Amino acid sequence: MLQLRDYQRASLDALDAHWRGGGREGLIVLPTGAGKAFVIAALVRETLAGAPATRIAIVTHSRELIAQNHQELLAHWPEAPAGIDSAGLGRRESGAPVLFCGIQSVWNRAEAIGPRDLVVVDEAHLIPRSAETRYGRFLSHLRALRPELRVVGLTATPYRLDSGRLDEGEERIFERIVYEANVGDLIQRGHLSPLVSKATLTALDVSGLPKRGGDYVPSALEAAVNRDWITRAAVEEMVGYGERRRAWLAFCVSLAHAAAVRDAVRDHGITCETVSGETGKRERDRIVRAFREGRIRCLTSVGVLATGFNVPAVDLVALLRPTQSTGLYVQQVGRALRRAPAKADALILDYAGLVRMHGPVDIVTARTAAAVRGREGEVRAKPCPGCGALIALNASTCEGCWVEAEAEPEPAHEAAADDERPILSRAVSAWMPVEGWSLDARPGPAGTESLRLCLRLAEGGRHEIGLGLEASGYRREKAVRWWRGLGGGRDAPLSVAEALRRADEITCPAVIRIRATGRLAESVELRFADGRSFADLRRIEDVAA
Repeated sequence: MLQLRDYQRASLDALDAHWRGGGREGLIVLPTGAGKAFVIAALVRETLAGAPATRIAIVTHSRELIAQNHQELLAHWPEAPAGIDSAGLGRRESGAPVLFCGIQSVWNRAEAIGPRDLVVVDEAHLIPRSAETRYGRFLSHLRALRPELRVVGLTATPYRLDSGRLDEGEERIFERIVYEANVGDLIQRGHLSPLVSKATLTALDVSGLPKRGGDYVPSALEAAVNRDWITRAAVEEMVGYGERRRAWLAFCVSLAHAAAVRDAVRDHGITCETVSGETGKRERDRIVRAFREGRIRCLTSVGVLATGFNVPAVDLVALLRPTQSTGLYVQQVGRALRRAPAKADALILDYAGLVRMHGPVDIVTARTAAAVRGREGEVRAKPCPGCGALIALNASTCEGCWVEAEAEPEPAHEAAADDERPILSRAVSAWMPVEGWSLDARPGPAGTESLRLCLRLAEGGRHEIGLGLEASGYRREKAVRWWRGLGGGRDAPLSVAEALRRADEITCPAVIRIRATGRLAESVELRFADGRSFADLRRIEDVAA
């Protein structure tokens, strides 16, 4: 079987638990760069390993994604019984047991592709709300052929343009989000590229602009943004910040705006091209290939490249398109999240005020996206007083400034734990013997319970670890990782009551070491008497939840 990262494994385990519990339509949320194509490949192979006769359709909206997902499966399983049904790719292999297809090519051809047991929807946020759409009709036709059809959607943004969640509303396709990975956690663990967002001197003013369909009216937006002096000022900043950066993307409001930005970039002697929905297929492929190979340094884009665009080297994104859509904001920033050789981080230049409006990308969730609706003008981020990076409102400095400051000697200080939880932001670097532990239940969010592990330290202190075994998404993944790290098997308990019954499966550590990795995070390392060890990054809000 394919070797999955722990969060990828956790996403498929959560989906399987959803199905075993009687659910049918589940949604997996993984950030851009977290390996959705690899997760799809693993799901296909594991499904066929358990039930070889299963017929699967993987459907999405673009020929690039169809080809990428198909190639990912064949790269890890060359003998896979897979085919493609896509007019854009010129292939009609409708009878393949595993069919990678474009919704435009199959939405009214359910009979041609035949009954399917499982449908995987990639970039599921592009499914419109109404059931009377291509996706809605396609799934309805397949359910008529096979009523027990299961559906799973994968996306980095589980909400539509107006922030309506994909798992809410009368005409929803998905019952619930079964798993949601966190951008910040994957960055901390080295799976995604760190991001830095600078507050630019040039700011696009969209106050008072009319809206339609949940976002700004395009003609009014272009009139406000596409002005020569604004464009040249923004590009001058971009060139200054991007001097040492290799691959730039600039998201613009219209074709004329993208062309103006392109010309301004070229005036600085930098190679730049424009890609839009009007760019022909061959020309677009040529431009993107040259960009990937480093022969073009900057691309300006309108209406494309926010999804299905895979160039890991991107290390500068210029946000020149104001939008009320949290999903579009996250998708644009996501183009810079992939890791690449010699890429230390990626710079986000926020001319459009999107970080302030929607919040730092690592704290955006389906819940916070919904909260942005109808609250125009509310600020959700601010510049760091030390370096100007955009940070959360409740932070006093950014992670970068804090890490640099930690290198200097600090005065000794005392930290006291309250009656319920320890203070988590203190820096403790020495290994501390563990004298014993206790396990009990404590209230969790939304009526759930959390398993509390209280480690009694030989020095007289204690350290508490809360495992959200009954939670979903990120908190459930954390709990499963800790259960396995403590010696438990792969099948972690689904409830606190079950965990307490199975307490003899896990082992109390012999020593613990806690080290601060920033103001809002710490590293916890455990060693056991038998020589095993376990380590994890934890954030303050994870412990407090």
